Amino acid sequence: MRAALVGVDFGQGDFAASIEELMLLARSAGVEPITTITGKRSSPDAAYFVGSGKADEIGHAVQDHQVEIVIFNHALSPAQQRNLEKRLNVRVLDRTSLILDIFAQRAQSHEGKLQVELAQLQHLSTRLIRGWTHLERQKGGIGLRGPGETQLETDRRLIGERVRMLRARLAKLRKQHETQRRSRGRNNAFSVSLVGYTNAGKSTLFNTMTKAGVYVADQLFATLDTTSRRVFMGEEAGNVVISDTVGFVRELPHQLVAAFRATLEETIHADLLLHVVDGASPVRMEQIEEVNAVLREIGADHIPQILVWNKIDAAGLEPAVERDEHDKISRVFISARTGDGLDLLRAAITEAAQEQREANLRPKDDTPPDAISTFTDV
Repeated sequence: MRAALVGVDFGQGDFAASIEELMLLARSAGVEPITTITGKRSSPDAAYFVGSGKADEIGHAVQDHQVEIVIFNHALSPAQQRNLEKRLNVRVLDRTSLILDIFAQRAQSHEGKLQVELAQLQHLSTRLIRGWTHLERQKGGIGLRGPGETQLETDRRLIGERVRMLRARLAKLRKQHETQRRSRGRNNAFSVSLVGYTNAGKSTLFNTMTKAGVYVADQLFATLDTTSRRVFMGEEAGNVVISDTVGFVRELPHQLVAAFRATLEETIHADLLLHVVDGASPVRMEQIEEVNAVLREIGADHIPQILVWNKIDAAGLEPAVERDEHDKISRVFISARTGDGLDLLRAAITEAAQEQREANLRPKDDTPPDAISTFTDV
């Protein structure tokens, strides 16, 4: 499918990196970006987001390049999306819808499919208002709808019923996860979760450490479903449960964060977070902050964290370990692809497991306050 990409620079963040990420998202969804239209504004236009003049420019590009779909690098209101589709005569997607579409394609497990469907329905419910003319007609019928109930009200009711059913199913799965976590807790297994920006190399690192064979690809959101494996890390650390989680992305739709809360529970209940960073990315510091923002939203920002500076082979760096002012490991430089520095990472995990074991044995009155680590770019 041929697509035109649209981005508006509002003077915030790295605009070029944002457009490049939109291209990766589009290709991950299975469409081919043919042309990119950009512009600058101080604020979005109420009717077309980009203004009528820029909308006409997009329309000419659609005709010239035989574009089938227009993808915006922003969240559009229902009215803006509807106005653009009428003016351009092609389907218009915003960033939220694009990410939801990718998640729908990639979800493999039963739980993942339920979570994606819930997020899609929650997003769709905001798009029903006067979306189509047939929604304005009133229809009555015995056993079909209440007297005078409009199609819009019917659609809202059906979506609401489906959303309640999906939430009930996910709540049941959440209880099952809690039972599994309690079982691991009784076995005194140290829990480690891999988190990070999408395409930072989490699944490659997970496979290297656990030999799990999780699907890996150079694309955004290659992995959606959480996978956990038990690994023996030596006599000092014993058994360690390592979990690979869904990657985060800039402006991750709130519906997805809410829907995937059951999946992200593995992160919330971890003993240690390995925050995997693409060390070769020029916007790695912004990506780190985006991940930390989602961790704060799901209540996982209090968990001890080690930055894993991945892809050092592409960044021209050497394997190394950095410690903070409290002599705790704050950053490990590795390459999950070549295996360089993995021995340092295993040693860091072992050290964290030993520290937790000692903390559990220490009287609570003698427990030192949590140390706060600060990270700087290389």
